[in-house]
Amino acid sequence: MMMSLLRWLARWPLPRLQALGAGLGWLTWALSPSYRRRLGQNAVLAGLSPAQRRASVAEAGRMAAEALWLWLMPAEQRLGSRVRWQGAEWVDQALGARQGLVFLTPHLGSFEVSARAVVERWGHLRPLTVMYRPARSALLRELEEGARARPGLATVPAALSGVRHMLRALRKGEMVGLLPDQVPPRGKACGPHFLDRTPTP
Repeated sequence: MMMSLLRWLARWPLPRLQALGAGLGWLTWALSPSYRRRLGQNAVLAGLSPAQRRASVAEAGRMAAEALWLWLMPAEQRLGSRVRWQGAEWVDQALGARQGLVFLTPHLGSFEVSARAVVERWGHLRPLTVMYRPARSALLRELEEGARARPGLATVPAALSGVRHMLRALRKGEMVGLLPDQVPPRGKACGPHFLDRTPTP
């Protein structure tokens, strides 16, 4: 029932879906004290003005609605002219030299667009492996896994096993994408959480 509703919503025109997302962003802000508190703390750290803070509430909702549109977009439908590229020639150069390529896409804006766009443009040359943390919600996991199961796109968990997959892909001259602000479980990644373990003698 819920999946049918989401698929129906995903067929809405994008501007209409974004307007719905903006409203849901404000509804979430109004109903969740913990979300309000976290948003306020982050806004202070980022130095946002009150107007920018209010805008971020709606934009977070719009981003969620855009993700739904992207996840449930038919595989044959392309982003096309909705995406504008800067520095695409650097990607062409790296792929032409058979070099592994790392895309860093922090949780800013609709980062779901980037993987889809990269695969559309270069997936026929090299596959893209993307690291992500599976959602806790079973419904969201189903959405994510279905949306990301596309030709030329592989997903790996934000854990040590995922890091190993990505290193193998880089050695083969393939593309990898990760969100550098992703926080894997303690001791499960190649980074501060991995390096701070007490070494064995």
